[in-house]
Amino acid sequence: MTHPLDDLVHALRQFAQERDWEQFHSPKNLAASVSIEAAELLEHFQWLTEEQSRRLPDARKQDVALEMADVLLYLLQLSDKLGIDLLEAAKAKLKLNAARFPVEQARRMARQVSDS
Repeated sequence: MTHPLDDLVHALRQFAQERDWEQFHSPKNLAASVSIEAAELLEHFQWLTEEQSRRLPDARKQDVALEMADVLLYLLQLSDKLGIDLLEAAKAKLKLNAARFPVEQARRMARQVSDS
């Protein structure tokens, strides 16, 4: 069975190979790149109000989409280098979060925050 992200991971490998960039793609460097790209994503929201952040103009939204894609691509490269199935890891994390934050407990916490 083909993994939903296999084509993208393959394209990333090929892209790096063609440019001889694999030498730079250590887990450490890829993790740093995720952080750097996440910071670039955050820049688009710096100084916006909560409401403004919810109503981005189309041009800004396109820029945000490109930064989100950068984060995803570096995460995929990192997971590929480490042999981690990112979708399975995300599913496992969601299960852990569900156990850590049961619905009734989490709803009470949300109400307490909004009542403050």
